[in-house]
Amino acid sequence: MTQPVDEQSISPKKRIPWFGAGKVARQLSNDLIESEAELERTKAQLKRIGDMSLRIVHEVKILRAQREILFEKLETLGALSVVEIEQKRKEAQKKAAEEALSFAQERSTAEAKLKALNDEIAAARHAIVASSDEALLQEVGIYKYRHPLTDAVSYKAALDRIDDQIRSMARKDGAAVQSITTWTVNGSVTEGRAMVRDFSKLMLRAFNAEADNLVRGLKPYKLDAALDRLKKVSETIERLGKTMQIKISPLYYLVRAQELELTADFLQKQAEEKEAERLDRERLREERKVQQEIERERARLDKERQHYANALAVLEQKGDSEAAERVREQLSEIDNSLKAVDFRAANIRAGYVYLISNIGSFGENIVKVGMTRRLDPMDRIKELSDASVPFNFDVHALFFSKDAVGIEGALHDRLENVRVNVVNRRREFFRATPAQVKSHLSQLAGELLQFQELPEALEYRQSITVQLEPSRL
Repeated sequence: MTQPVDEQSISPKKRIPWFGAGKVARQLSNDLIESEAELERTKAQLKRIGDMSLRIVHEVKILRAQREILFEKLETLGALSVVEIEQKRKEAQKKAAEEALSFAQERSTAEAKLKALNDEIAAARHAIVASSDEALLQEVGIYKYRHPLTDAVSYKAALDRIDDQIRSMARKDGAAVQSITTWTVNGSVTEGRAMVRDFSKLMLRAFNAEADNLVRGLKPYKLDAALDRLKKVSETIERLGKTMQIKISPLYYLVRAQELELTADFLQKQAEEKEAERLDRERLREERKVQQEIERERARLDKERQHYANALAVLEQKGDSEAAERVREQLSEIDNSLKAVDFRAANIRAGYVYLISNIGSFGENIVKVGMTRRLDPMDRIKELSDASVPFNFDVHALFFSKDAVGIEGALHDRLENVRVNVVNRRREFFRATPAQVKSHLSQLAGELLQFQELPEALEYRQSITVQLEPSRL
């Protein structure tokens, strides 16, 4: 015969449906709300008892004072003897002691009830898995890989191996579920085994459904919450299957937990590789623009040089040596410009290091330190000003260096402790004033020919002035 389960011995609050942890979480949330309301009521009752005790103590003091006055009057009138007065005093003391004892008992009862409610709330909070994105993001730090593989492809291959292992263990006799083997139904061991097998499949299906949902909705910062939820689902199945000793095997649980960890690592690595690809595309676009500028500048200089060369030939034929000398000077300047262009094309480390700020967009004491290989560095700064910011950038320092890449890197290292974005090091913003950065620039690049400490921020200051006009208030 099937061994019955005494459902009366299971309290309504303790029954948890096997078919999903979502309903369990909602029930626990409702219990938590009711417990917190009961806690507030108990606190209010405790406060009322405290106020009542203060009033009683105050009234006792008043009664004692009145009694002393009354006794003095009675002794004066001779209405009561000293023995009678002493007897009444003892009665008053006894009554005060009884009231104090009653108050102490009520206070003790209220404190015990308050402690029980706090314990119940703590247990309910422990049972509920935090799933709010806002709550999780408040605690998130820099993501740390559980399985530090080289790239997303390596994680994908590892996930495929985990998937094969999950499928293998989930098959019949695959050791995904542990259960009793001596259960009988109507005295039949065979029927008992069939029943246990069916219930085991049902429990495993519920566990797999929850694990699959966690994998599909996983984000790297949600990993700890997902692992906690998976553990609670496993514990719930073990509790519901206690009669037939049905539970998820520890090995299968570890495999599915490893799947969650690898998935989180894969998603994080995939996001990092996409960001790196985006930055590489941006760098390549910048390099193409630099190359196009160099080619256009070389073509312009070649064309200009040809004009001057033709003019020089004509002047030499005419014998105008003075004019020919001036043209030769122009040709020399053009040749120098061509050499500079060729140098910029050959030396990829040469360029301009810039220090800019945007107080209208980012506030004061935030600066950006970067470099560009553009022939005209202001073209790059204008592009940054057009990149979805409300105001233009102000230039504090701009200078050419044969090793602009090295100076930029050294400056970033010096400002590392005031970096705004400590996760993505390609974001070149720092919490510093232009004057603070100037001291580092002077040490790295020598004397600066031009430096502007205060930002002009023309449009920003005009906007503030307009907003403060009386007609707009």
